[in-house]
Amino acid sequence: MRLLSVGKLKVPFWKDAAAHYSQRINRWRRLECVEVRDGDPALPQARRNELEGRRLLEALDPQDVPLVLDERGTALTSPQLARLLQKIDDDALGRACFIIGGAYGLDEAVRRRAWKLVSLSSMTFPHELARVLLLEQLYRAECIIRKVPYHH
Repeated sequence: MRLLSVGKLKVPFWKDAAAHYSQRINRWRRLECVEVRDGDPALPQARRNELEGRRLLEALDPQDVPLVLDERGTALTSPQLARLLQKIDDDALGRACFIIGGAYGLDEAVRRRAWKLVSLSSMTFPHELARVLLLEQLYRAECIIRKVPYHH
């Protein structure tokens, strides 16, 4: 499984939380986290998103099944996320690859490349928090798949 995201986690508690869940996920499934450089803050928002989007798309590998986090995506329950991951595995579709945009969202080209658009919530979160939320949900999904009593 892969996680592509824009920018580095800079705040220590986001880094610690992401590392915590990444370590737990890696017990069962190799998780590769790839951070692409964020755009220059001096650029207009549309140009910045375009640049970040190009970097995300260039980081995709041919075997990646792009699952793009987007506020307009499908909201999934934790068991539904687990079933989605299981389907990707069972149908040998490739490697699940979650994509998180930067502070100003995603370029339309990234959305178009998605196998599925997924929403964490109808609320807006900082992209650093979105990364931690996603990692927690991926860990929860792995627990559901393996029938480990974490999800109640």
